[in-house]
Amino acid sequence: MALISLEDLDGLDDEQLGGNFTDNTEPMDEDDRLLSHWQAVASTHQVSVPPDMTGPIHEMTQNHQQREPLPFSPISRHEKMGEVLFEERLYPAGHWACVTRGEQLYEQSISNGFMKLMRFICKENSAGRFLGMTVPVVSYFRLTADRDAFEKEVETAFFLPAQFQSDPPRPSDPDITIVHREPIRVVARTFFGTTTEETVSRQVRLLWELVGVAEELQGDAYMVAVYENPSVPRRRNEIWFIRRQL
Repeated sequence: MALISLEDLDGLDDEQLGGNFTDNTEPMDEDDRLLSHWQAVASTHQVSVPPDMTGPIHEMTQNHQQREPLPFSPISRHEKMGEVLFEERLYPAGHWACVTRGEQLYEQSISNGFMKLMRFICKENSAGRFLGMTVPVVSYFRLTADRDAFEKEVETAFFLPAQFQSDPPRPSDPDITIVHREPIRVVARTFFGTTTEETVSRQVRLLWELVGVAEELQGDAYMVAVYENPSVPRRRNEIWFIRRQL
């Protein structure tokens, strides 16, 4: 979940801001409008955004330009008639901030997990400062034994910005862990729209159809990378297949 800017708010109508403020005769300030927008977006995932998220939302909005792209080395690209079907990439080793949630729905887990990460980014850390963030934000999920559904526990994570890789700040929230991971090699395919269990399942099936039989790829665990603002109708996401460790 990247962030909506203050400028973006000017283009939102009452319905996009939740539709429940029209009877309020007092004008909303920017923080109220941001909170109501996040609440409206979160409601589509059946998640509530509490009022005490106003501070982190404001902090990240004010600093929305402080986002670093997650670096990677391209390995291969597969195209058909000019369309990129999927790419293979290598992401470097490094420290990730991770939180695991086990809500009823996948989309609830990633939304609640990211709100915890927002607090960590926004001064609830041992450095006592805004950390900045990297994109994409990545979720990791596993399938049940019969591979017909998602397991409840979903990990949401982001790669720490470069300046904190050598000395990661400690989270105030005990649910957040800082994990050093070895390089990860993935097969990635772009898709657009929302990231729900239904839409992600569809993308998993589609990529398997394109890749075919590939025993070197994990078949029971996947990653979803989210790049853009949740209010963008066709926001950019990717499904990642993970190459097995040799």
